[in-house]
Amino acid sequence: MRRACGYLAKDAHQCPSSLCATKWSHVVSEQFFLTRVHPSFHCAATFREVLHLPTAESHTHSQNPCNTSRTGAARDRRVTMAERVLVIGSGGREHALAWKLAQSPHVQQVLVAPGNAGTADCGKISNSAVSVSNHSILAQYCKDHNVGLVVVGPEVPLAAGMVDDLTAAGVPCFGPSARAAQLEASKSFSKSFMERHGIPTARWQSFTDPQEACSFIQGADFPMLVVKASGLAAGKGVIVARDKEEACRAVQDIMKVFGSAGETVVVEELLEGEEVSCLCFSDGSTVALMPPAQDHKRLLDGDQGPNTGGMGAYCPTPQVSEEILKQIKETVLQKTVDGMRQEGTPYVGVLYAGLMLTKQGPKVLEFNCRFGDPECQVLMPLLQSDLYEVLQDTLQGKLDSSSPSWLDKSAAVTVVMASSGYPGEYKKGVQITGLSRAEEQGLLVFHAGTTLKEGKVLTSGGRVLAVTAVRPSLESALHSANQGVAAVGFPGAVYRRDIGHRATAFLAHPRGLTYRDSGVDIAAGNKLVEMIKPLAKATSRSGCSAELGGFAGLFDLKAAGFKDPILVSGTDGVGTKLKIAQACNHHASVGQDLVAMCVNDVLAQGAEPLFFLDYFSCGQLDVGVASSVIGGIADACRMAGCALLGGETAEMPGMYGTGEYDLAGFCVGAVERDSLLPRLGDIVEGDMLIGVASSGVHSNGFSLVRKVLERAGLQYSCPAPFGKPGQTVGEVLLIPTKIYSRLLKPILRSGAVKAYAHITGGGLLENIPRVLPPKLAADLDASRWSIPAVFSWLQHEGNLSEEEMGRTFNCGLGAVLVVGQQDAHWVLRQVQSEEEAWIMGSLSHKQPGSEPVVIRNLQHSLQMGQNPLPDASALQNGAEHGDSIPGRRTKVAVLISGTGTNLQALIEQVKKPSSSAEIVVVISNRPGVLGLKRASLAGIQTRVVDHKLYGSRSEFDSTIDRVLGEFGVELICLAGFMRILTGAFVRKWSGKLLNIHPSLLPSFKGVHAQRHALQAGVRVTGCTVHFVAEEVDAGAIIAQEAVSVLVNDTEESLSDRIKEAEHRAFPAALELVASGAVRLGEDGRVVWNTATQE
Repeated sequence: MRRACGYLAKDAHQCPSSLCATKWSHVVSEQFFLTRVHPSFHCAATFREVLHLPTAESHTHSQNPCNTSRTGAARDRRVTMAERVLVIGSGGREHALAWKLAQSPHVQQVLVAPGNAGTADCGKISNSAVSVSNHSILAQYCKDHNVGLVVVGPEVPLAAGMVDDLTAAGVPCFGPSARAAQLEASKSFSKSFMERHGIPTARWQSFTDPQEACSFIQGADFPMLVVKASGLAAGKGVIVARDKEEACRAVQDIMKVFGSAGETVVVEELLEGEEVSCLCFSDGSTVALMPPAQDHKRLLDGDQGPNTGGMGAYCPTPQVSEEILKQIKETVLQKTVDGMRQEGTPYVGVLYAGLMLTKQGPKVLEFNCRFGDPECQVLMPLLQSDLYEVLQDTLQGKLDSSSPSWLDKSAAVTVVMASSGYPGEYKKGVQITGLSRAEEQGLLVFHAGTTLKEGKVLTSGGRVLAVTAVRPSLESALHSANQGVAAVGFPGAVYRRDIGHRATAFLAHPRGLTYRDSGVDIAAGNKLVEMIKPLAKATSRSGCSAELGGFAGLFDLKAAGFKDPILVSGTDGVGTKLKIAQACNHHASVGQDLVAMCVNDVLAQGAEPLFFLDYFSCGQLDVGVASSVIGGIADACRMAGCALLGGETAEMPGMYGTGEYDLAGFCVGAVERDSLLPRLGDIVEGDMLIGVASSGVHSNGFSLVRKVLERAGLQYSCPAPFGKPGQTVGEVLLIPTKIYSRLLKPILRSGAVKAYAHITGGGLLENIPRVLPPKLAADLDASRWSIPAVFSWLQHEGNLSEEEMGRTFNCGLGAVLVVGQQDAHWVLRQVQSEEEAWIMGSLSHKQPGSEPVVIRNLQHSLQMGQNPLPDASALQNGAEHGDSIPGRRTKVAVLISGTGTNLQALIEQVKKPSSSAEIVVVISNRPGVLGLKRASLAGIQTRVVDHKLYGSRSEFDSTIDRVLGEFGVELICLAGFMRILTGAFVRKWSGKLLNIHPSLLPSFKGVHAQRHALQAGVRVTGCTVHFVAEEVDAGAIIAQEAVSVLVNDTEESLSDRIKEAEHRAFPAALELVASGAVRLGEDGRVVWNTATQE
């Protein structure tokens, strides 16, 4: 074992660790250059030969502690004094971090709290007895001892908010915040997060009730099941069950053994494949990958025995190719960091993804929010860069320009030695011998469960030591590590002799090329088909069942009711609108665009759309994106009344850039022969033109739209200078194309419509003539219909001519109907029952050489729509311009105790662009309730303040108050919150605290309001939203909704109908208060702001 201790011989005898770092040199190119001092020698000797690395006689160890230049990893940094760094923890991971940090010339001293025998008084490294559980004391200690950086090793202090507290106290700290650490601290949160952001993982469900969990297990279609404690369980809260009975027992055991960590259990399918650990540094935006490693969780050889915290690891893993590693970075690590940032919780620190390499691709088993143990013990020896510099770059957001470098011609293996009885009960105080023999073999020994007593190193934990070998190849590192374990000893030591066996088996059987190696993932394609099968089946209609999986789709025209049909087909795409969808990462709406473009074309022949087929092509299949697009197609097919009968997914590496895809669609309809449109022989001069409103730009002209945006300097994320308040440019432009089939089909069958023109590519000027006899012309008056603001803005910003507008865009009309004068008003009323529509022109005789379509008043109408136009550059910078920029939303907290049905109604309300409220946090007094999952799925932060953990109501309320302050909450909604708040809390939040009660107050206050209403025999009850006062259910009333009491009502049936009323009344009341329309006056009465109402 090599010791990098720079003491003289007498000092070397005093060093309690067999691994110190004071004489490790800088890393030069890809070589280790170190010296050692053995207790039996009085001189230093180089140790290159033992490492089997090239010599570099020209390089000498710098005696200048501030000299930071080095070949191959040069940094433009200059420091005037070295830092003192504090590492939190006591395991092998923390020893490895301290060892690596001590090599930095920027570091004067490394303190480890509480540390172990390996970190006790060894050169730059020493232990500290400071309390790490009291963050205030720890912060003061850091200030008193000039600690410039704290590095948190274990997960528990991260989840407890150590980084937040130290940072708030002005002490720089490396690691994620408590909110970000939920990725590890709550498996339920982590799973919900992955579900929201399309990160691949196993199918799952979480439970707080063991009976519910067992019912789910018995009915699950998973072949095997994994049961996990949702909270932190030191890596031991996972049970892989062989059958459903064992899974049910595992639920009971976890809930009994793991305390609060086991109050919620996660049940998920067992994934099969190769398990790997992929870690990265994250500065909140950029991820810097570490080499992939593989941990060995089982205690005994052959992956037998109980699960442990980890019995060994090796790095890198040959099973993870460059292609797979790129996929992991893009689909897991970067997606996770991006998702956390989007949800307002930037992830800064080390992100660890435990992955299974399944046939369908990498899937996440779990996230850890720190360095792994024992992965850290193989990663640190391979890190070529200065660890201190890497940590600083991460904290300062510089990873995009300063990525760490790694030794690429070396491999590392670590074997953990554990106490007899681990992971159960074990004996402590057993003497460890043979450390010097490991040193002689050129090995690193990282201490974990060790202590120093009377000059002897004794065992003090389950995992005791990690013996690490660094060699030029994986095979030689495996061999050396096993030799080192045999040299070190203590009675009863348990260790594995087969660490790395999967890698050696993999290397012994080189793979032939596969289709996947070329970039085509058939498994991902099959997974996509399985995901979209139920979506397609939901579109079934008379004539077909919409079952996917065959070579072709079938449709029975006779079963659909046709007698003498003519088939009509249409095909189309979405065009460069896809560019905007891909840039905004919003894909579902383009599915409706695709269906609408084809269905509306078929409708122009008077045909009923029968079935639809899609074509999705990409360079690399992203199943999440593809399923979102095809899910949108399926939803649109249901809207159109046609079946999604089939489709094609084409993965073509090299044809498209990353994240790019293209779409095409094909629709087939049918029309009875005598109903075919247009009826050219019936169309005459004087016929009326009825325009049906579009939703906006629809799906044509987007190349010009993007050019205008470029000229205006607007990004898709900018507030839109058109559309509704609160919408971004991207949101307005991605509003999907309207589908007119269900509305117009009965009107077309009535025979009153002579022709239908779909206003698509070519705008009004090109599409209306397609359905007219050549001797007739269309005379349109643009002042007769409403032109959406987006067209006015495009015309003004792009300086577009009237002709360009009319030939490129629909200008607010998605369809134009040709109707006889006698039928015009009847048809108009039918269309207006569901859509905006106008009689906006008529047909006249076309003069020779004249245009077939004339649009009068278009320029004037477009200018009227500007009213006035804001300056685009100001919008880009977020400046306010009248009412075009949305006002600030009121920050709302929702307090719950259960399922959160009222919470869901509030969530749906605040999603609306017109809402004045934003839910920033959901707080529950009970862990694991369904309402927390609802919030997580909606991307809302959650906190649990368990009332059972507090000695008094005031202490409980104070904690809630602190959480509210943390999120800047301005308004609180009590949605099924089953705790009585103290008078002090109510007074502090007076006028900002809303509650909903299931009766028409002041009648039937308190609990069981529905029962009391039935007992009283009233015919009307309902619900009330009111400001909370100190007296129960006595605050000023904001909104009420009445519910009739039926003769045969039970308490349950009445409650259900009142609950429906609550889902309407509560969101309405929230908007009244959040918008300022209603407030609580000083006299305790409601005050209405009439100006806001108007």
